[in-house]
Order: sequence, then structure tokens, then C-alpha cells
Amino acid sequence: MSRIDTKFAQLRDQNRKAFVAYVMAGDPNYETSRDIVLGLPAAGVDIIELGLPFTDPMADGSTIQLAGQRALEGGMTLNRTLDIARELRATGDETPIVLMGYYNPIYSHGVDKFLVDAKEAGIDGLIVVDLPPEEDDELCIPAQKAGLNFIRLATPTTDDARLPRVLTNTSGFVYYVSITGITGAAAAQASDVAPEVARIKAKTDLPVIVGFGIRTPEVAQSIANVADGAVVGSAIVSEIAAGKPVEDVLAFVKSLADGAHRG
Repeated sequence: MSRIDTKFAQLRDQNRKAFVAYVMAGDPNYETSRDIVLGLPAAGVDIIELGLPFTDPMADGSTIQLAGQRALEGGMTLNRTLDIARELRATGDETPIVLMGYYNPIYSHGVDKFLVDAKEAGIDGLIVVDLPPEEDDELCIPAQKAGLNFIRLATPTTDDARLPRVLTNTSGFVYYVSITGITGAAAAQASDVAPEVARIKAKTDLPVIVGFGIRTPEVAQSIANVADGAVVGSAIVSEIAAGKPVEDVLAFVKSLADGAHRG
């Protein structure tokens, strides 16, 4: 079992929902980003999504686009992103880390080398938003063979004909995108999400985690009530962009985690 599988097994035993936090590696700089990541487990984060900066993040809204730009301008690279994971693992913490980003930096690094380096750094799963199931031979299947979960996105436009293809070779969990559009574009509504989560869960035994459009503890709770957990990204990145001290960012994260855990 991967760390992700183990985490969900623990949460099931505790009758708790998962809280997943996204931060962009290197935003606003390496040191601050590292300090935030190192503080996430104590803030109640069950799974860390570590954003891999990229110049053309087509699925992301302005908040995360700007975070990626700040990180790249500060000299952030794929290797330095993996260094943050290594620093967390050096503390002995076992919180799962999912690397989320786009295929180009991985391809440029070399897929085989990337998988070796990611595994060594303590990465547990990948979300690569611009690799559809038709391209599974590129990265998904090699990643699974290397012991990394490959997590797929399902969206409101993933109909019943498409869903089985999306679920094929997916592992760890399914990430349901609660809105049609880019990150940070609209607010998630539990009443819209609930039937979609049920539809996905009828086709897979994997946990279904919901992200996009969750900005408050109350919304995190409402979404966690109808899913296996909630993901928050843009709202956390906005706190970082505002120049909040690390302890204030982590306090905000804890409020979101508390909300999701009440779900």
C-alpha cells in the first residue's frame, strides 16, 4: 500500500474525511514555501498537493498562475520542488505528497529519471492535468510500475460514456473538479457535487476528493459531507500572495482542515 492508501485506511477507521491542501512549490520563495509545507501536517492536512511551477498552467486561474510565475522568477525548478519533499521526509513525517502540475517539466527532465527522483524524494502520487487517459503509456503506467499513484481528474463534463476511461489506471483517489472552468473561478456547491460524487463512487472503490471553488471552512465542511474529502488550493495561495506570515497561513489552513474534518 502507498502512503495515500494507508492514509485513507486510517481516515476510514477514524470515520473522518480527508483534507488536502495545495501550495505552489517556491511561492513566494523557496524558504517560505518549505516552511509552509513543513507546517502543513501539524495544521491538520492529510495529504499535501505540491504544485510544480510551469509557464503555461492552462487549468489554473490567475491566483495559481501568478504563484507559478513568482516561483519561477525566484529560480524554482523541478529538482528544487523535489527538495521540498525531501525536507519533509527528513523530519520523519509520513504525510502523503502528491505532485501536481503539467507534463512538460517532467518530459524535459526525462520520464525515467523523473520517476526515480520523485520516488527517492518521497513523492507518493502524481496529478498531471494535461495527460489524458489516451496517453497512459507516456507516464501513468510507468508511474504505477514505479510505485507512484496516478490520480485522475473527473469533471462535470465527464459523462457516463467517458467516466470508465478516466477511471482506468487511476489509483490513490479520484479528484472531482466541482466546477466547469479554471481554479478559483467559482464557488463549489454541495448540492451540485453530491450526485456527481455518487455517480463516480458507483463505478469505483477509490475515494473521491472534491476540489476547485472551496475557500472557507464552511464550504469545506459542506463538500466533505458529500465526498471523501475536500481540496483547497487558491484560497491558501491567496493568503501566501498577500504576504501573510507563515504562522498565519498555517492558522488559515487549520481552520479549513477543521471544517473538512467536521464533514
